[in-house]
Amino acid sequence: MVSILEKNGALKEELSQVAEVCGYLWQKGWAERNGGNLTVNVTAIAGPELKSLPALGDPVPVGTRLPNLKGCYFYCKGTGKRMRDLARDPMAAGSFIRILDDCERYEIIADRRIMPTSELPSHLMLQDYLIGSGSSYKATLHTHPIELVALSHSKEFLDSEHLTEVLWSMIPETLAFAPLGIGVVPYTLPGSVELADATLEKVRDHDVVLWEKHGTLAVGTDIMDAFDQTDVLNKAACIYLSGKGGGFTPEGMTPEAVREIREVFHLPDRRPC
Repeated sequence: MVSILEKNGALKEELSQVAEVCGYLWQKGWAERNGGNLTVNVTAIAGPELKSLPALGDPVPVGTRLPNLKGCYFYCKGTGKRMRDLARDPMAAGSFIRILDDCERYEIIADRRIMPTSELPSHLMLQDYLIGSGSSYKATLHTHPIELVALSHSKEFLDSEHLTEVLWSMIPETLAFAPLGIGVVPYTLPGSVELADATLEKVRDHDVVLWEKHGTLAVGTDIMDAFDQTDVLNKAACIYLSGKGGGFTPEGMTPEAVREIREVFHLPDRRPC
């Protein structure tokens, strides 16, 4: 069987980037076993090659109605699949799906019938919100960044505003490249509707959301953008914890230095919610 990627160069390029990011996640230790998942909206590059494919089995209920996703196409990591496997062969560890016109079901259409991640409804809820809000973001990424998760074990850092200010102060690039900071969601059962709803609220103001004692959810223009946002914030957390491990609390950049970064990079003086 010839893969859909051999028939559509744009899809092949998109999944090459997905594979690259999944390799980084594994190398960083952010994707143990089958940890983490992702979706990418590929509707704009689906082309007739993907759109004309028949369903590989019966439609699958999403569990909710997502009106903005009618006729959309997504690439999804497969349930139980490992990021390291996806890095080697995206179509052996994931599949393309098509949202049906009722906005309540999807079909798996390529390359083989690999069921998407069990957290697909949560990711599709985010994708529905992104389209509905007019966002250019097309990717959602859930992973387990070690240092950010470690900070979420401290009540001090469960305040989104405080955590953001600490991370911004660790290194100039954090504010420059993650100007929306980070949202925090208190511990909620993984994969639950409650977690999805709480994350949606935070995504209105942040590109990266930290789930207490669990991991992060990031959105971006593509999967690399979502990864970069997470990586920048986690580097700041790593610097902070390195200082604490060395026996001192990092003093961070002064408020004056932070204001200077805002001016140089033309960033709005916006505080996270």
